[in-house]
Amino acid sequence: MVLWGWTLPEPDIRTGTDMRQVLRTPACASHEPLYFMYRDLSRSEEDRSWLKSHDIRFDLTVIPPRQICGEFVKTKGHYHPKNSAGVGYPEIYEVISGHAHYLLQHRDLKDVVLVPAREGDVIIIPPGYGHVTINPGTSRLVMCNLVSVAFRSEYEEYEQRRGAAYYENCDGTFVKNNRYPDLPALRNVAPALLCEEFPKIRAPLYAMVGGAEEMPALLNNPERFMDRLSRFQPDWGPADACAHFS
Repeated sequence: MVLWGWTLPEPDIRTGTDMRQVLRTPACASHEPLYFMYRDLSRSEEDRSWLKSHDIRFDLTVIPPRQICGEFVKTKGHYHPKNSAGVGYPEIYEVISGHAHYLLQHRDLKDVVLVPAREGDVIIIPPGYGHVTINPGTSRLVMCNLVSVAFRSEYEEYEQRRGAAYYENCDGTFVKNNRYPDLPALRNVAPALLCEEFPKIRAPLYAMVGGAEEMPALLNNPERFMDRLSRFQPDWGPADACAHFS
């Protein structure tokens, strides 16, 4: 893959076999690649130095369109660990091209949220939420993200429960994963919900490298921003139950 005029390094590749534990129909898994992860990228040595000094990592993920036994292709799903202050690390995404469904679920399962996003949208994953990214379109989904280098993805619960709280079918419907008891209705939230609280965080995300002071603080010390991050909670966001999203 080419970005910024030069060829990216070899990606980490997630295959169908790697994803078997989180598919609605595990028997449909194959050895074929499903998506590609390019981690710790920078355009220049100067940018790399800035990212390192602020404990930030810039990644790129590519998810080709695919259907797996009636389910859209998706990422494996993970939760975020807590920082030294006891608050979960956030993560910031941008859709560079294509169409994405970000399926978020609070660790205590009091809230499950769908954030539909398209090219140019920025999505902030708040503390306390795990997430899966789904490609519900017919074109390649390319997205980038910024995250603290102290962050380590926690996949175990998604693997143990065979995926996220809901599966998205290729007809656009969402089906509850019966390994999660007493799930709330799925909420539909616009990408801008949290971004309105952080107006300096916007696309293109890479343009913030070398400048934006609030972004490193948010990613490394989210406890300083909980008053604004709490806007994502159900009492703030729209609470429309959904069975289909375009």
